Amino acid sequence: MLDFTQLDLNTVEPVYTQINEFVKRQIFLGKAKKGDPLPSRRELATQLKINPNTAQRAFRAMEEAGLVLTPKNTVSILYFDDDLLLDIQREMTADIVAEFVRRVKENNLSLDEVMILLQQEWEKGAEE
Repeated sequence: MLDFTQLDLNTVEPVYTQINEFVKRQIFLGKAKKGDPLPSRRELATQLKINPNTAQRAFRAMEEAGLVLTPKNTVSILYFDDDLLLDIQREMTADIVAEFVRRVKENNLSLDEVMILLQQEWEKGAEE
């Protein structure tokens, strides 16, 4: 079962959005798999110290996004197809790359300089 206690909520984004993004990130990292059970809405609200209506909204958003399946009278589970998994991988990777590019540009590095540094770091990582 996903451990939502690892989720550090902020005051900038809506809580239900943060929950949705947390679940996607756990899927991306391989810490959550298709078929994994999720806590009940009440349990999630208690774990995160949030309003149960917010937990319900998060579940509804995840169900609409195709991340969660809640069969009648059973526990909700992660349920996504290969296309959605690919979308999540692209989304998470795009965020990492966008942040990297933003920081590189702040440091006034050229694309050629960045490519050289990337190659060096890539090779260093292969040696370890």
